Amino acid sequence: MSNSNQQRCYLCNSDELTVRHGQVRDNPDIMVLECSSCSLVFLSSFSHISEDFYKNKFSGMHEGDIDSFLRKIEKDDERRYQWVKPVIANRTLLDFGCGTGGFLLKAAKRARKVVGVETDQRNISHFKENGLSVFESLDVLEARGEVFDVITMFHVLEHLTDPVGMLQRLSKILASGGQLLIEVPSADDALLTLYNSQAFADFTYWSSHLFTFNTATLTKIVIKAGLKVNYIKQGQRHSLANHLRWLSEGKPGGHKDWHFIDSDELGSAYEKQLASIGRCDTLYGKCSN
Repeated sequence: MSNSNQQRCYLCNSDELTVRHGQVRDNPDIMVLECSSCSLVFLSSFSHISEDFYKNKFSGMHEGDIDSFLRKIEKDDERRYQWVKPVIANRTLLDFGCGTGGFLLKAAKRARKVVGVETDQRNISHFKENGLSVFESLDVLEARGEVFDVITMFHVLEHLTDPVGMLQRLSKILASGGQLLIEVPSADDALLTLYNSQAFADFTYWSSHLFTFNTATLTKIVIKAGLKVNYIKQGQRHSLANHLRWLSEGKPGGHKDWHFIDSDELGSAYEKQLASIGRCDTLYGKCSN
C-alpha cells in the first residue's frame, strides 16, 4: 500500500487492512480499504481533502440550475421529511450539510425554526430568496450558543475526515433529550456484498466518500462520540429495476429505463427482504445525548 496514508483503521486503530474489490471512480490511484477487525471501509488516502475541498464543488451538482436539481432530488427530500416529520413539530431543527435546501424548505412548514450548514455557498441567493438561514460552518452557531432539538445529517458523515469529532461538536449543540438523525450509504449494499457486481463496485466509490459504514461501524462511531444509539435501520433507496440493470448491463438507470418493472408493492417487498439479511443500500440512525 505504498500510495496509502491511512495505515491504521480510524475506528479501532488496527493495522490489519484489506483492499476491497472496486475502484474509486474519479481517482483510481486511491484504494478502498476494509478493516479486518471492525469492518470499517475507508479510502487509502485523504490527502486530496483540503480545507476548501467541498466549497464550490459538491452541492453544485445542479450546475447552476437549482430548480431542476431540486426536482431531481425531490423523492429523497420528501422521504427524509416524512422520516423526520413526527419529531420536528414546533421544534428547532439544524440540517448539517443541507445542500440546496430542499429538505429544509419542507421542514420549515412544520418546525418552529430551521437552520442549515452548508460549505458550498454558491446557493446563498437561493437561500435568501426562500427565507432560509444557512451558514458556512458550525462556528457561528457555536459562538452564539445556539441549541437545537433535532439535528439531521443526510449523506454527510461519510464525507468527513473526522466523523467522531464532528459528532462530538454536534452533540454539544443538541438540546437535552434532543435527537440526531443520520442517513448514510451502506457498506453492505447488496450489489457489493451479495450480488458482487464489479461494475457497481467500480462506480459507487468516489473520492469524496472517505468512509462507508455498516450497522456495526456506524453504531461504534456514534458511541465513540459519546452519543446513544436509539436505533439503526435498513432502507433501500434504489429499486429492483436499478439492480437488475446493474446485473445485466453493468450500468445505472434501471429505475428510469426499466421503470415498468417497479411498483410500490414490489419495492416494499424487496426492501423488506434485503433488510432481513442486512443488505439494503442505506442506513438510518437515530441517536440522542
